[in-house]
Amino acid sequence: MSSPSDADPEIAPTEVDRSSSKLFEPARLGPLTLRNRVIKAATFEGMSPDGVVTDDLIAFHTRVAAGGAAMSTVAYLSIAPEGRTDSGCILVVPDAVEGLRRLTDAIHARGAFAQAQVGHAGPVANASSNKARSLAPRRMFNPLGMRFAKAANEHDITRVTSDYERGAKLCVEAGFDSLEIHIGHNYLLSSFLSPKLNRRTDRWGGSIENRARFARQVVTAVRSAVGGDVAVTAKLNMVDGYRGGLTIEDSLQVAAMLEADGALDALELTAGSSLANPMYLFKGAAPTAEFRATLPWYLRGGFRLVGGKLLHTYPYQEAYFLDQAARFRESLDMPLVLLGGISELATAERGLAAGFDFIAMARAILHHPDIVNEWAHGTGTISGCIHCNRCMPTIYTGTRCPLVDPHPGDRPIPSPPWAANRPASRPANL
Repeated sequence: MSSPSDADPEIAPTEVDRSSSKLFEPARLGPLTLRNRVIKAATFEGMSPDGVVTDDLIAFHTRVAAGGAAMSTVAYLSIAPEGRTDSGCILVVPDAVEGLRRLTDAIHARGAFAQAQVGHAGPVANASSNKARSLAPRRMFNPLGMRFAKAANEHDITRVTSDYERGAKLCVEAGFDSLEIHIGHNYLLSSFLSPKLNRRTDRWGGSIENRARFARQVVTAVRSAVGGDVAVTAKLNMVDGYRGGLTIEDSLQVAAMLEADGALDALELTAGSSLANPMYLFKGAAPTAEFRATLPWYLRGGFRLVGGKLLHTYPYQEAYFLDQAARFRESLDMPLVLLGGISELATAERGLAAGFDFIAMARAILHHPDIVNEWAHGTGTISGCIHCNRCMPTIYTGTRCPLVDPHPGDRPIPSPPWAANRPASRPANL
């Protein structure tokens, strides 16, 4: 495991001022001591068009680390060819290690830890782009690739578990300090948890114990593969956000099983489905026009008709997952990471006061990479992100905040009324 500090292998150096806030105290995550309690959440960077690490990807995460976050999460690293979201997704194979090592070295040089989000996209994978048939709990049609996903058989499940083990070892070789296993958003492991997607009658379907078997098997295998020198976390759906999907009652049981297995150092709590309800994760306005423009020409007409039904608009509020996540905090002893709608220092403090161990941020940092440093210095308290969600469709061409990095053709972005008192936008320099 690489350390972000040559002088002290556990406590990363930081140039920001410490305050009396618990947010800025060093915090333990398994074998790691993070310099504060802010983690940059995984978001597609769209900066590996050929499936390899680029200078742009390195610059993106270097900027996050320099801005004060204690750990930056690289998303999304696939452990199998058919598990990529599309052909631009980085596949964790031996040839990728050198590039990933350049990336982790750059993050460490700015005093932060590097976390790899590893997973298998399952039914969310674009089989057409990957030129590899996707996997799902059952045979189902996926409009992302206009092809049917294959129902995973016993051989597939065994092979994917081994792929996780192999990929995890390669990530450690590449210098990652922590691994985040993706069990959310109806990616493969998450899709097995969903009663609607998983209608199997074998030992991998039916009861919540059976539906959770695959995820638990993978988590245990990854921990066994990497040992105790790196942190292992998981991103777990609390609910899928659609009728017939994973409920919070079932998810609470899954979380309890994962805690009892003892293989995880923390859980990051999320929600929503990349297949059926992606806006449940983001809240706020749905950028339907921008998403339509990213689609192949032959899909745009259909999306014009159904896009509004797929991309719902939810009212935005700070810490919008806090009430749901509080149920997990009440029932679990393990460290938990609060995600969702954290743009203000007061919100981060509220999350810690509610018993959460870490705060995960994405859009607020994308808009304002220095926000953690400014919080610590006392020179700022609110990110200028207005949660217009126009950043979401940019994941296909290089993730950016259109407010601070506008490109030709971007539609004007009206500020919502609740953002009137937000600070002026400032260049992100990503």
